[in-house]
Amino acid sequence: MSTHTIELFVLKCAVIESGLRDSLEEHNPGARRRGGNTLDQRMEPFIRQFELANRNNAAKMSTYYEVFYMLENDIRKFIIDTMEAAHGKDWWDTRVPQAVKEEVRKNREREDQAAWTMRSDALIDYSTFGQLGDIIRANWTDFAGMLRSEGSVSRVLSGLNMLRGTIAHCGVLADDEVDRLHMSIRDWFRVLEGPKA
Repeated sequence: MSTHTIELFVLKCAVIESGLRDSLEEHNPGARRRGGNTLDQRMEPFIRQFELANRNNAAKMSTYYEVFYMLENDIRKFIIDTMEAAHGKDWWDTRVPQAVKEEVRKNREREDQAAWTMRSDALIDYSTFGQLGDIIRANWTDFAGMLRSEGSVSRVLSGLNMLRGTIAHCGVLADDEVDRLHMSIRDWFRVLEGPKA
C-alpha cells in the first residue's frame, strides 16, 4: 500500500468523522446552546476537535452547572442581605468565622498573584459553598427566624456540597445523583420556608 493511498484513507476518515459530528449535532441542536446564547464562535474550531462523548456530556452537565451557579449566588445574596440588615456593612469583619476569613484571604491572594482580573470586590465571592454554610451556622440567631432549622440547613448544604464537587470539577452526574440534586434543591427551598409552627 502506497503512502498516497494511506494519506487518502486518513483524509476520507476525517471527512466522514466531521460529517458524522455535524449530523449528530443537527439532531441535538441545543447541545452547545445554554441560556439563549451560543458559545463564542472563536471557540468553535477547537470545540469540534473534542470527542463527541465529551461534548455531549458537557451539554448535559451545563444545565446542572447553571442551576448551581444560580443557587450558590442566591445563597450568597441571602447571606449578604441578612447580615447587612443585622450588623451593617462591616459584617464580614465582625461576624465571619476567622477560619473562613483566612481561607478567603488566601483564595483572593492567589487570584491577585496570578495577575488575573479580580472576580469581585466582595470577599464573600471568594468563599466556597461549604464556607457559606459555616457563615450561616456561626450567625444562626440572625437566620433562625427565616430558615427551618440549623440541622436542616446543615444537612441540605452538606448534600448540595457533595453534588457540587462533581459538577464543578467536570464530572458527570449519574442518574441517581441527578434525582438527588432535584430533591436537594427542593429541600433548600423548603428550608427557606422558615420554621414550622
